[in-house]
Amino acid sequence: MFYFQGTQVKDVTIKADAPNSLLLDKHADYIAAYGSKKDDYEYTLSEYLRMSGIYWGLTVMDLMGQLSRMNRDEIIEFIKSCQHDCGGIGASIGHDPHLLYTLSAVQILSLYDSVNSIDVDKVVEYVKGLQQEDGSFAGDKWGTFSYFYVGKLDVIKMEKAVEFVLSCMNFDGGFGCRPGSESHAGQIYCCTGFLSVTGQLHQVNADLLGWWLCERQLPSGGLNGRPEKVLGSLHLKAMV
Repeated sequence: MFYFQGTQVKDVTIKADAPNSLLLDKHADYIAAYGSKKDDYEYTLSEYLRMSGIYWGLTVMDLMGQLSRMNRDEIIEFIKSCQHDCGGIGASIGHDPHLLYTLSAVQILSLYDSVNSIDVDKVVEYVKGLQQEDGSFAGDKWGTFSYFYVGKLDVIKMEKAVEFVLSCMNFDGGFGCRPGSESHAGQIYCCTGFLSVTGQLHQVNADLLGWWLCERQLPSGGLNGRPEKVLGSLHLKAMV
């Protein structure tokens, strides 16, 4: 453990014999094999986020130049089987439609240049119907989550959406998941991305936010998502 100004820092100690280069072949082999054993306990437990998991895996494979190793036709058919009559797409076959998994599905199809494999017009209507009065978006018909979606800019109330995102900005320059919530790297990633797409990034206090992000780095070099939390690779992606 490390201490900074009397506060314990939750960091890790990197072993001297740890790899100092990225083992791309091993990463690619692992991802390519994932899901091949569909009866595995771990595979079954991850069904609730299957669509997003496929997106994450395909993105990594694409970055490593290994996308051709994935079964394109099988993945597209899986996505088509997850679309509901309302236009929304679920995490897996038989799961309720949700905005997050609808987004992941569209991102996958965009990667494969196959967006027209699904009913795009129904997807647009589904997303449009989830926008709330305050400009935010519910994740599903029950409104359990709040998300921001700007993939189809001409059918949503953009000014209200921008207003909502800005209302989530905190005194420290970061963003929370809703007004008054604690700043978090993941939320900052989403909100600044949203403001960039909508041409409103100038409304962010860049210096203040920059300092907040710099303070997330720990002595080991890793990054945490918020103060006094452990480091993680997901936070590294969000902040870089």
